[in-house]
Amino acid sequence: MGELRPEVVIHTAYLQSGERMVDVNVAGAGNVARAAASVGARLIHISTDFVFDGRRERRGYSEDDAAVPITDYGRAKLAGERAVADAAPDALIVRTSLIYGRDTPGPHELMVLDALDGRRDVAFFSDELRCPIMAAELAAALLELGRRPLSGTLHVAGADTVSRLEFARLVALFHGRDPASLRSALSSAARPRRPLNCALDCSRAAGLLTTRLRGVQAVLGAGVPSAGHSLH
Repeated sequence: MGELRPEVVIHTAYLQSGERMVDVNVAGAGNVARAAASVGARLIHISTDFVFDGRRERRGYSEDDAAVPITDYGRAKLAGERAVADAAPDALIVRTSLIYGRDTPGPHELMVLDALDGRRDVAFFSDELRCPIMAAELAAALLELGRRPLSGTLHVAGADTVSRLEFARLVALFHGRDPASLRSALSSAARPRRPLNCALDCSRAAGLLTTRLRGVQAVLGAGVPSAGHSLH
């Protein structure tokens, strides 16, 4: 930071599991925030929809809703948010959702393709709801936010709320594959505890940004190369 003297820092690093998860997500986030503050740089810190418990049945979570994580990852990310806010009170904390690449598939899409090709045995939950956002559109939104003197918390995710199963089917269709072979699963007592409805209310971001945050159905559906299969 001292060498480059950046005006804006966008902090995206995280770990979702493993022995170093808390170190990276909490201590690491605080370190970046202190370093940014030391050179007067604005900080945009990326967080997650997993800071919520997912018990809401209908509407999405807004920035004003209490964060009550129920997973180790969610608890670490919320602690990271607080470490950032303590070290850099003017930081902007951006909570987002499942990120996908579309033309350059990301990990979530590759998991779907591996399941379709028999490389992985995966069941996609029909009751776990997210608001997937394409990486390029999230990046554009973050760059736009970097030019705005905003602080606090902001939700930036895609416009559609879909289940993990619906997302997997859209990925399959986009790549010209038959989604019928994808296995679905419901919650069960044997399943690791995870939040269900993690939909984010992004109306505040929509009113601030010129970057359009499209829904996954528009992004992937518009590029489906084959009309031979139906999502439903």
